[in-house]
Amino acid sequence: MSLNIDDTAVKRINELRAQQGKNALKLRITVDGGGCAGFQYKLELTDSTGGEDMVFADSVVTDPISLPFLDGSTVRFDQGLIGSEFKIDNPNAKMGCGCGTSFSVI
Repeated sequence: MSLNIDDTAVKRINELRAQQGKNALKLRITVDGGGCAGFQYKLELTDSTGGEDMVFADSVVTDPISLPFLDGSTVRFDQGLIGSEFKIDNPNAKMGCGCGTSFSVI
């Protein structure tokens, strides 16, 4: 299973590391049940990882339960006039919702 980390995401995480003075800072992505389409992403910055966590590009971490839902996805960072955010381009998501944070795999 794989998770692709775009250079834009790595660059932003490195900027956050420098700003916060935390060299071990990573973006944690978890897939939880819920949301209006069935599953939702939970993103948070963390400087700790667990024993079963998988780290990608030394920048993004996820757990073995979330990884099958993320397999083949690309994580990127978009910056625009209205705002900026980490985005997940997930080929497993069959349906999404208007809010953009919830998806279905059925």
